[in-house]
Amino acid sequence: MPAPTKVPKSSGTVLKSRYFLRILQAIWNINCRMKRPLALVVLALLLEAGSFAQELPVGTMLPVQLNTTLRAEKLKAGDRVSGKLAQYVDVNGIRLPRGTEVTGKVVQAAGISGSSPARLALVFDGVRIQGRDVPITTSLRALASMQAVYEAELPTNDITDFGSTIRDWNTTQIGGQAVYRGDGKVMDGADVVGRATMVGEVFGTPKTWPWSACMRDRASNTIQSFWVFSTDACGVYGLEGLKLAHAGRTEPVGQIMLEAPRKLEIRGGSGWLLVVVGEKVPAGSASKNSHEAVVSDSIEAQVQP
Repeated sequence: MPAPTKVPKSSGTVLKSRYFLRILQAIWNINCRMKRPLALVVLALLLEAGSFAQELPVGTMLPVQLNTTLRAEKLKAGDRVSGKLAQYVDVNGIRLPRGTEVTGKVVQAAGISGSSPARLALVFDGVRIQGRDVPITTSLRALASMQAVYEAELPTNDITDFGSTIRDWNTTQIGGQAVYRGDGKVMDGADVVGRATMVGEVFGTPKTWPWSACMRDRASNTIQSFWVFSTDACGVYGLEGLKLAHAGRTEPVGQIMLEAPRKLEIRGGSGWLLVVVGEKVPAGSASKNSHEAVVSDSIEAQVQP
């Protein structure tokens, strides 16, 4: 297997910390020579501008619950799509709270036509942070139906063992891992693969099988937010016949393409596990003959229970 490719940073505006410190030092020096109120105003403006001047880091995972119902035959290019973070996400020490708005748009949509399947292409291109619209480019790691999300949030305990609150519940993640809220553990068989809070938030390190298309994800190998998904969840769950034809990992980067042999409909409340990627495929990434390219960017007719 070739050595891992270093992924370049996103091309958004990045405020380097060392330059920011120099700016603060300069303002302090100015503050000693000029009227204090003016210097403080300049400092406040710079702090506000720099509070989230950089894009989300490549590899950040965003568990999103869609607000919009998607029907391929009723959509057209340019239609907006909206969702929200279903669990808080930590980004460079800043917490993006549950409910943070995530937006996108339809690139292409068409219902069934003759022998051609229904198709839907969309991108998620923005997240609302501290009152600002921050641009993002994402790929899709896993997609689950509204029903699958609903079932993942139900207790699997015997009805006599529900306990007095939801903090006593055990649940099953989309992908099969077990959550024990009381113990704070997420289990894959006998292995602890993550932690859970009393209210069902799930955190863990992304796990990818060698034969999985998600092997090409650029998910950061750090603690991430998973919501109702297993740490190794990959593909489509609970949407019969739906095919993830293009996840957005390769060109066109960020564009998610879905296909269905019949009606293509994804109801509001569905779960989307997105991964922030760079705007371009990094130079030197896996070639067609490399081990990583054995699995394509699509997940052929992969529908999980």
